[in-house]
Amino acid sequence: MAGRPCTLFCLISHNQIQMNVTFLGTNGWYDTLTGNTCSVLVQSDDWNIIFDAGNGIAKADQYIDQGKPTILLLSHCHLDHVAGLHTLTKFRFRHPLQICGQPGTEALLRSIVREPFMVPFEDLPFPVRFMELEEGSDHIPFPVECRPLVHPVPCYGYAIILEGRKIAYCTDTGFCENAVLLSRDADLAITECGLLPGEESPDWPHLNPEQAIRIAREAGATRLALIHFAAHTYTSLKDRSAVEERYREEFPGLIATRDGMMVGI
Repeated sequence: MAGRPCTLFCLISHNQIQMNVTFLGTNGWYDTLTGNTCSVLVQSDDWNIIFDAGNGIAKADQYIDQGKPTILLLSHCHLDHVAGLHTLTKFRFRHPLQICGQPGTEALLRSIVREPFMVPFEDLPFPVRFMELEEGSDHIPFPVECRPLVHPVPCYGYAIILEGRKIAYCTDTGFCENAVLLSRDADLAITECGLLPGEESPDWPHLNPEQAIRIAREAGATRLALIHFAAHTYTSLKDRSAVEERYREEFPGLIATRDGMMVGI
């Protein structure tokens, strides 16, 4: 599914690019012709890091070196962020897959990743290890910061530092101080855009473009990548492009992502 793959590089020379960030799935809620549900791949010299396991994660094997250790950071267990776990049977990781999340994540996942719904973790063609992270800073083994966001269920946002670069990942959430703190001085802030411009949803918190930009500006982030576009309101890639065009002057580092987009940092 999804639009045509595209590549977007920051304004530095090729030999300075240290990591690639590939947007495997950029939809919120459900898959459409515009994209799959949320999953983002970060590739460094030593690691594959994947944020969330929506259906977009099924495409990760097109990009990753499965000989490198792979770490999966889960924001929460709504199905548009974990449904892609049923595709793990196609992977042949040569190191144990490390799944990280907030306290309680392992028990929740084991209630889903089991017969008759999915192949259980124990029957996958590679070992799986769980690491539940408390709020604050940790090493997994690179530095990671996790903070709770504003959502109807417990949800974590993350910031990681790899090879001197900082990437923040905040979805699903309404506007909150923790999203600003995680995005502080980020080279790339990946932030949800579940609402249309000017739209509010106090009973089921998500962000509109103005709020996402406010987070990035207050945090001093260099670039802002919008993700988790609501499938029922952002019905075409033109809708996403319109957001980028409308707000680019307000935040020059704004990127409206689409499936297959690769950003070098």
